[in-house]
Order: sequence, then structure tokens, then C-alpha cells
Amino acid sequence: MAATPPAIRLVISDVDGTIVTPDKALTPRARAAVKRVQDAGIAFTITSSRPPRGLKSLVDDLHLQTLIAPCNGGLIVRPDLTVIVEHRLDRSAIDTVISTLEAGRLDVWVYTSDDWLVRNVNGPHVDRESGTVGFRPTVVARFDAALPRAVKVVGVSDDPVAVARTAAEVRRRCGNRVSATSSQPYYVDVTDPLANKGEVVMALSEAFDVPIDRIATIGDGANDVLMFQQSGVSIAMANAAPEVQRAATFVTASNAEDGFALAIERFVLGTDVA
Repeated sequence: MAATPPAIRLVISDVDGTIVTPDKALTPRARAAVKRVQDAGIAFTITSSRPPRGLKSLVDDLHLQTLIAPCNGGLIVRPDLTVIVEHRLDRSAIDTVISTLEAGRLDVWVYTSDDWLVRNVNGPHVDRESGTVGFRPTVVARFDAALPRAVKVVGVSDDPVAVARTAAEVRRRCGNRVSATSSQPYYVDVTDPLANKGEVVMALSEAFDVPIDRIATIGDGANDVLMFQQSGVSIAMANAAPEVQRAATFVTASNAEDGFALAIERFVLGTDVA
């Protein structure tokens, strides 16, 4: 039986693992669900660890006219990707972050508001990330010139134990100067402390003039738990880790089974479409 939803006025959705399928596609049912939300007078937007350019095709496909939050909230941008809020990393912390990631044997990527920089174009997950965001990185010998403008530093490894251990070490060494979370088991995303999805909810609550108890959030990653904690209704995907599911109000189907659309239909609009 469908749950009786609260009077939701804003929906904030994660992207990868949530609104798109495992092969990064937007299904017709997901597209229709977003339109039904908008037609119901409910604002809809997205937040993601992706950089702004990596969200442009989705913004266009969904005809979004709202503010969006790339880089885990390190940026808040208009639909044309004009930056209106930018949380740059503390320059005094970046060298420690990079040295800690390197000590953990993770490859390092640096993001600014308009670029993605790598030192090794053949490193782990560069091709995967390029396919996801829709553009290739800029290859540099050194990151120095970009570091004053960095909004996110990412450590990358196919060793999930090393990723978890190194993320903890970044937090230990940098303290409250940074936020270090994982958008995927193979990434450590390091941002300014204000660049996290919990802060995204608070910022968009103010921008849309919607109280947090009227906000629904949908996601699948460990970095989505903070936005779950700041919203009135939170929905985890079935492909999320057990601890992420436990942090949510509801659990929907996986992103391979149109779980996003089902969540909208059941927990936001109050219908239950088979």
C-alpha cells in the first residue's frame, strides 16, 4: 500500500546510483516522474559529486530551471552553470590532503569550478569518469596553478580498504578544515566542510524558501546520509549500502529497477504505479 506523504515542496535527488541507471541512462519512467513532480508544483533539483559540466546533459534532458549543486555542494550553480556559490578548499589544507592521498597510494584528481585536472590520464577510473561526466580531463604535470581555485580533490583507487583507510587519515590530519567522504567505494571526495550534501539541503531550503520538513531527498551513497539527516523525508535506493538504507525514512527499488521513479510515485506524489 502507498505511504501517505507529507506535503513535499522540494525534491533533491542524487544522480549516479539514483536517478540514472547503472549505465548512466535516464529512463522514460524517471523522466516522466520528474515532469509529474514539476506539474504538481513541487520544485525538483539535483546534487552530485559530478562537476558542473558533468550535469549539463541531465539539466537539459529534464528541463531543469532550478539551482543545482555539483561537487557535493562545493558549487551551487544556475541551470546555465553560472556559479552563484563557491566553497573553495582551504589552501592551507590542500597540500596535506594531496600528500595523504599519495601516501595511501591513491591517484589524485583536482576539480575547479570549470575543469577536471589529472596527472595520469591512464590512471584508474579516468575513462569511467570521462564517460560519466561527458568530457575528458585536462592533463597537467603539477596541480599548483589550480590549487587556489580547487573546490574538490579526489583520491582514486580500486582498493576499497585503502580508500576507507585514507579517507579516515585525511579526516584525522586535516580535522575540521575539510570534509572527506566517499561518493563511490573507489573515491575519496575531499571538499570544504560547507561542501557536503547536508549543507546543500540547508542552502536550497533557504534559496527555495521551503522548510526542511517539506523537503524529500533521494540517494544511494555514504555522502547522501548527511542530506537524509537534514530533510523531512529521505529515500535510499536498494543498491545503497545497508548503513545508508538504515539512515533513510524509506527504501525504494534499485537504480536498475526504476527505483527513483518508484520513490517519486510512492513517497512524494502518494501514488503507487505498478
